[in-house]
Formats: sequence, structure tokens, C-alpha cells
Amino acid sequence: SRCRFMTVRAAWQQMPARRAHPDERDVGGAVGGGRYVLAMAYYALTLVHGPNWDASRQIREQQAWPQHAAFMDGLVDDGFIIIGGPLGDGRRTLHAVEAADERQIKTRLAEDPWASMGLLQIGSIRPWALWLDGRPSHPMP
Repeated sequence: SRCRFMTVRAAWQQMPARRAHPDERDVGGAVGGGRYVLAMAYYALTLVHGPNWDASRQIREQQAWPQHAAFMDGLVDDGFIIIGGPLGDGRRTLHAVEAADERQIKTRLAEDPWASMGLLQIGSIRPWALWLDGRPSHPMP
């Protein structure tokens, strides 16, 4: 598998409208046509290079790149990762994640081949209230 890379705008526009989570409540109002929603199940996740990261290699040249890329694609396909990618020089990545709690995030990411190889590790997990959502709305079936 190969990791799917595209512009953030293209990725965001292709994503379906988010489903309301049972722990959310509409806090009313709209600004610029968007909805404000109190979200309880979203997190800002940063990943950082682990101790075994080979700084002399580009990301796609790291050991087990195909397995890591397939794993990350699976997290996107499952709806676990909403959007994400490298920040700045690529030493960190930022992901918007939908999960029940921090424990679920840690458990899922522990399954990444790069985690067990010491190539990638969690930098931080922070609750994130996503109040603005610019994706086009689609009626739920």
C-alpha cells in the first residue's frame, strides 16, 4: 500500500460530512455558514520521530515504509484519523483523531509497525473541540 498524499484542501473537501457523536450537543449559531458543535471525541495527536529514526533517510526510505503506510491508510479508512500530515520540517506530524479516549489512541497506534521498531512515537494527545467544519454537508442515509 502507499500512503495517499494530496493537498489539505483537496483532502478536506473529499471527506464526508462528519457524523454527530453521542457526546456532542449543538451549541447553536452559525458563522459564515458553518455550524458550531461541542465535540467531546476529537483529539489533536502529534507523532514524533522515535530513537531508531534514521535521519539520513527520507520518510519513504525508512525501514518498513510500506507496512507503516498501509497501517496509516487503514486508520483513515476506519475514520480514526480525520486528517493529518507533517508539520514544518517533517519531524512532527499533526492528526485530527476521533476516538473514545486517550487509551484508545495509544492502543491503536501501538499496532503501527513503526511504533514497535522505535521509528515513531506519540508526542502529545490533546482533547480538541472542533467547532468549525468546512466540509460540505451530506444528508445521512
